[in-house]
Amino acid sequence: MVSNITDTTTLNNGVAMPWLGFGVFKMKDGAEVERAVEKALEVGYRSIDTAQRYDNEIGVGKAIKASGVPREEIFVTTKVGNPAQRESQTLQAFEESLEKLQLDYIDLYLVHWPVPERYVESWKVLEKLYADGVVRAIGVSNFHIHHLQDIFAISDLVPAVNQIEIQPFLVQEELRAYCAEHQIQAEAWSPLARGQALVHPTIVEISQKHQKTPAQVTIRWGLQHGVISIPKSSTPHRIAENADVFDFELSEEDMARIDGLNENRRTGPDPDNFSH
Repeated sequence: MVSNITDTTTLNNGVAMPWLGFGVFKMKDGAEVERAVEKALEVGYRSIDTAQRYDNEIGVGKAIKASGVPREEIFVTTKVGNPAQRESQTLQAFEESLEKLQLDYIDLYLVHWPVPERYVESWKVLEKLYADGVVRAIGVSNFHIHHLQDIFAISDLVPAVNQIEIQPFLVQEELRAYCAEHQIQAEAWSPLARGQALVHPTIVEISQKHQKTPAQVTIRWGLQHGVISIPKSSTPHRIAENADVFDFELSEEDMARIDGLNENRRTGPDPDNFSH
């Protein structure tokens, strides 16, 4: 059981990745993202998740450098943006991300969305980056089962991670089981359902029972399902609060009650129908 913020899972290529990470989606580059990432690293987070599309990699890189935490202790994820999902542009996008982050390598590089007729092309570039040793692991984001099967059809390299929307109203049981069967680590973006989970009566009731916040209960629920979680906040006390999830455990009944909230309801786009 995950019992500490430094606890890691071992990806299918042997690389260790923290169970709890810090997301920076929609944070403005500059002061906002720099302060948030510095605070997260100060609190003890050692996994930072950004993306080309977020347009804040420069600030993330500055914060990592300013934190004083040794580079090898920080697990950095970034993603290739949708417009760059062509063979020539994916490589260029990676090099730009590396430069903006001021890093020599990326720990995990993901195909951000399955852009039709292009994500397979991007995956082949990621394979080359992995072979060249400039990324420690490669994976995908927002991939349904049929997208993963397309990768399997052309590649012997199984994605290390599939970062998808997982939250109490979108439990993704079938996709999580498929990933587990193929040794692909599921990772949850928007684990708090963009705040919607925090006001649901069931989650509020369970949080009161454990004397924890609804956010802490929701994050703990994901971790106990064996899902990496990357909550996002730019508020210092919430950054610390979201990391304080290792001193309690949800019961089987608690877990089942939260699972029962599933409505297959997304807060973000459907990977089969999105703007790219």
